[in-house]
Amino acid sequence: MKKRYAGLAAVSALLAASMAMPAMAALKTGTTAPDFTAVASRAGKDFTFSLKQALKKGPVVLYFYPSAFTGGCDLEAHTFATNKARFDAAGATIIGVSADSIQRLNAFSSDPKYCAGKFPVASDSDGKIAASYDLKTIAAQPGMNDVRGVAIDHAFIPRTTFVIARDGRIIATLSSETDHLRPDQHVTKSLAIVQQIKAGKKAP
Repeated sequence: MKKRYAGLAAVSALLAASMAMPAMAALKTGTTAPDFTAVASRAGKDFTFSLKQALKKGPVVLYFYPSAFTGGCDLEAHTFATNKARFDAAGATIIGVSADSIQRLNAFSSDPKYCAGKFPVASDSDGKIAASYDLKTIAAQPGMNDVRGVAIDHAFIPRTTFVIARDGRIIATLSSETDHLRPDQHVTKSLAIVQQIKAGKKAP
């Protein structure tokens, strides 16, 4: 138990330190969102997610997060899951992206406490998708464990959410680093934006 809490403390310390470090500036509004395909998991099953295909249905909420099975990321996933019907009503697709392996994401996506099978999460294990959005990964440190006590052996992607319009333009960039947003605020703010788009109003 002590090792578990020590690992969680190390994760929190690293994420806090990363917020104080100079970071690459995430892509700004008005920029065309880089297209990507990635192995993703929904309800514990692998599939190939395509941003291009998702945009054919409507706006996409693309959210990057540090690691599955860690406090803030668990809260964020749970909040997206509980609000999934409201995103559906706005015609928006949710896709989470982290450097977690697809095996970790299969467990995370199906867990009723987190994604609950409601939306997909994709693996960016080499950080290439994050880099295309101008997000710099932070290396994990030895001894870091998740809430299950399992070692975290992948890099962390800064918590950043992009709301992408159907035409592929980024219409909002939400960052915990620069905007000081809590994990759940990424959900509420991105939901408000896609609801405004649905209502035919200009996004904030």
